[in-house]
Amino acid sequence: MTVSQSLDTWIKAGTQRVLRGHRIFVRTAARPGREPLLLIHGYPTASYDWHLVWPALAERYSLYALDLLGFGLSAKPHKVKYTIGLQADLCEALLQSGGVNQAHVLAHDYGDTVAQELLAREREGRLRLGSVCFLNGGLFPETHRPRTVQKLLANPLLGPLLARVMSYRNFERTMLGISGKNPPSRAELTDLWSLIERDGGRRALARLISYMEQRRTNRERWVGALVRSRVPRRLLCGTADPISGRHLAERYRRLVPDAEVVLFEGVGHYPQLEDPEAVLEAYLEFRSAPR
Repeated sequence: MTVSQSLDTWIKAGTQRVLRGHRIFVRTAARPGREPLLLIHGYPTASYDWHLVWPALAERYSLYALDLLGFGLSAKPHKVKYTIGLQADLCEALLQSGGVNQAHVLAHDYGDTVAQELLAREREGRLRLGSVCFLNGGLFPETHRPRTVQKLLANPLLGPLLARVMSYRNFERTMLGISGKNPPSRAELTDLWSLIERDGGRRALARLISYMEQRRTNRERWVGALVRSRVPRRLLCGTADPISGRHLAERYRRLVPDAEVVLFEGVGHYPQLEDPEAVLEAYLEFRSAPR
């Protein structure tokens, strides 16, 4: 599948590293004196999700991003149990490899759950976080509304079969169904699908989606960390997202003390692709606010 010049440039600017014994695609833009910012992508895509906000963020921060294990350009092993804990280990390893002692986090979707695990570790004194900003994602398992295809992929019997026969048309239909008034372009969706398919990635989809059950099993740990953390936190939420939209923001306001929430009206599940300017404005305002 032919990819865009934008994706080709992104790939060439990254590197393959071995983190915790796994081959991981990494993209960084580290500058002395700039605060480290870790970007964590969602399911089923990759770090390329951040390409529209990357240049502006790189002007202000030292950026660290990776394709999590099983995603994008990273290894997609068949015999590994894809746990959120493992993905958090990889994020920590990336920061440690850059000599980062304290980082800020900007996360989306699946990456939100990884960020919640990092918050739990921060509360345990295992690492230091400066702030965490969430985009649309299943922060609370009781408000997550998975699409039919996600439910089928999570089925132990049907999931592996469905993953093997999934096509670009299935992916496009799903992505457009969770988008708002300005959905990703056909070229952007083609790029994202090419990353999913790489190295037999469709087979990993059913294994990776175990995150939904992990969220339920670990609710006390992950929601507890979100609610009780003293790290500055903010939710940026596209209201038109049927999976984790306005209803997520309402739940966040009810449960998180002194909740900071910014709503993007008419924006869907991928705000950083649908309205990158709004995401940048809200994020930069969050970081500049007095604490």
